[in-house]
Amino acid sequence: MRIVVLFNLKPNVDTAAYEEWTRTRGLPGMRALVSVDEFQLYRAKGLLGGGASPTAQYIGIMEVNDREGFDRDFASELGRKLTAELEAFADGLQFIVTEPLSEIRT
Repeated sequence: MRIVVLFNLKPNVDTAAYEEWTRTRGLPGMRALVSVDEFQLYRAKGLLGGGASPTAQYIGIMEVNDREGFDRDFASELGRKLTAELEAFADGLQFIVTEPLSEIRT
């Protein structure tokens, strides 16, 4: 299962402080969760063709190998701590659960 995470930073958050936390704590912590095979975080740079700004400053893409395990991981001490730390920085967090079109049955 792939989960896409969209969010902005809170207005008072220092971008450099958030990105340092991400490099030293956020990404290593997420990748340490047993249910997460891969996690990449991206900073939005703009939209193709210019014009308006992207609606999210950051986009995370997470490969999850077990949905129930993912729920357990986030209920663990590490999961709760990572969530609380991220919520101190992030505004409007959206965790979007996806499935490939090849798996959709009609």
